[in-house]
Amino acid sequence: MTLVQMQPHSANANPEHRTVDDAMEAARPQVCDDMTVEVALAVMASARVGHLLVCEEDGLCTGLVTQAGLATFRDSAAYTDQ
Repeated sequence: MTLVQMQPHSANANPEHRTVDDAMEAARPQVCDDMTVEVALAVMASARVGHLLVCEEDGLCTGLVTQAGLATFRDSAAYTDQ
């Protein structure tokens, strides 16, 4: 897992009124796509956020993972930590 960037939170903190654009532009921790589920969950917990932007090495955002989505996947029968 490679931590790409860490910046302060967006001014629009109300999650009910946030858009995808807010999430993309909001300063949030970003990780590369080779992270493990456990590391991603640990980064989220330490940053006190519910999602992470997933970026390529050149900084291009390729996706978004949520704490709930990762926890569900981690607890499923399909998950292995290898």
